[in-house]
Amino acid sequence: MTDKMNRRTFIKTTSLATAGVLAGCSLHQRFDVLIRNGLVYDGSGTAPQHLDLGLVRDKIVALGHFPDATADLILNADGRAVSPGFIDIHTHTDVELLANPKGESKIRQGVTTEVSGNCGSSPFPLTPAGVDDLDAYYLRRYGIHVTWEILRDFFHRLERSSLGINYATFTGQGDLRAAVVGQNDIPPTPDQLNAMRRLLAESMEQGSLGLSTGLEYAPGSYAKTDELIALCDVVGQYGGIYATHMRNEDDRVEEAIEEALTISRRSGVPLEISHLKACNKANWDKVDRILENLEPICRNEPVAADRYPYDAWGTGLSSFIPLWARQGDTDEVLKRLNSPMYRQKILDYAQSRAERIGGWDRVWISSCSREQNKKCEGKSIQAIAREDHQTPKEVVERLLIEERTRVGVVGFAMSEDNLKKVLAASFVMIGSDGNAVAPYGVLGSGKPHPRFYGTFPRVLGKYVREEGVLSLEEAIKKMTSMPAEKLGLTDRGRIAIGKKADLVIFNADTIRDKATYSDPHQYPVGIETVLVNGKMTIHQGEHTGTLAGEVLRHKG
Repeated sequence: MTDKMNRRTFIKTTSLATAGVLAGCSLHQRFDVLIRNGLVYDGSGTAPQHLDLGLVRDKIVALGHFPDATADLILNADGRAVSPGFIDIHTHTDVELLANPKGESKIRQGVTTEVSGNCGSSPFPLTPAGVDDLDAYYLRRYGIHVTWEILRDFFHRLERSSLGINYATFTGQGDLRAAVVGQNDIPPTPDQLNAMRRLLAESMEQGSLGLSTGLEYAPGSYAKTDELIALCDVVGQYGGIYATHMRNEDDRVEEAIEEALTISRRSGVPLEISHLKACNKANWDKVDRILENLEPICRNEPVAADRYPYDAWGTGLSSFIPLWARQGDTDEVLKRLNSPMYRQKILDYAQSRAERIGGWDRVWISSCSREQNKKCEGKSIQAIAREDHQTPKEVVERLLIEERTRVGVVGFAMSEDNLKKVLAASFVMIGSDGNAVAPYGVLGSGKPHPRFYGTFPRVLGKYVREEGVLSLEEAIKKMTSMPAEKLGLTDRGRIAIGKKADLVIFNADTIRDKATYSDPHQYPVGIETVLVNGKMTIHQGEHTGTLAGEVLRHKG
């Protein structure tokens, strides 16, 4: 839908676009878009104000009361909340925006900016062999060819396809290491370390936000602390940040936090602790101590964290394979799974992980690619085992082999009480840890974690309105100005004159998530209007077809 069509449709449907509103204004009160009668939460965490907003092109140019102003587009907020567009500081969206540039599951939550490349994973840098491997996977899953090796070319590919939301990214240390060192648990040679530093510097120059790690995943997990410090030294030279899925989030979570702090302090790079949590019941009592220790650190050092509002994590079933057995390419991993010498050791490790989380009934399958295994989606491994007359370990082995290790899982490992404490912590922002998907097309498969669709409305509905864990202004701050400041997005995250017009209008009395673990492909309710760079993208809860997003490059 064209911008002109949007305007015409809007004028016909809004009750306030009357001759009386549009008449008798001076030239300096002429706007492209005028939002009237909003309860404006500016993102700072302060109390809201009843204000009008005037927009020209992609910027906010006026805040106040403009009863005589005119505009091409006049929107009556009618007392509803008006906030900056939400910035999802922790996502895994990348090629999904090539498959469907609308970013449906995110824009309908009010997310106007996706921050990707987290947990050590990014679709760059790639070797020629890496291009071939990824091309085969993306072609099979999304119908997309890989036409890039480096960040600059990936950004250009996104820009050629147009975007419905803004996009920024980290450089994944796992993919960086794979491109230079390979997939095995070996230290880099001095030349290899220098090569990684050069590639990282190139990514920073091309607009990367910094370095992310996923230290529970191979091959990033094979890096020792000093190697990570050496990489973060490069990030520091460009004013970037270090975002980490830490080396452990359960039995040794406190030690993992200390490693993250050491890397930040020794490199001088700001730290973002990804999806802060303590998994498995035996570790739930650590959360109070973790928060108590981090609170003064985050006040005095450039340290912060993020979290999604659910008590279940989501990852790959391959994480139930021990790190030593994840070395090499997929064929090498599968060879170990099929080997009498290694199979039992691998499955015993998987069993021990399941026991720590509380049993196989707490581990659900979220996605498979083979048609014969689609029936497993949305079910626990325990339930699948009963249906198929197998043991849970046999189910795990079968799925890993048949799906070539690419099996999505959800694990119910966290405490709801702890979740509320983490969300309320002053240094914690909101991040979905999810992808932009849609209920239709190639992005509509599987049973993804409901956080893909529900993170931000869930915070505002359940944890603000229903349970009072946060005030509305506090929650909005955690979704807007806090991530903007952390990431150096100086022109976003606040409602203020001169800022980009990424805006959300929602009903604070009705906003809520609808996605569930068994039926996740559901959009939330209560979000009525979303503007991206001044263009109306969601109107009356529906997507207008406008693609006004931008690639956001870090400027170090």
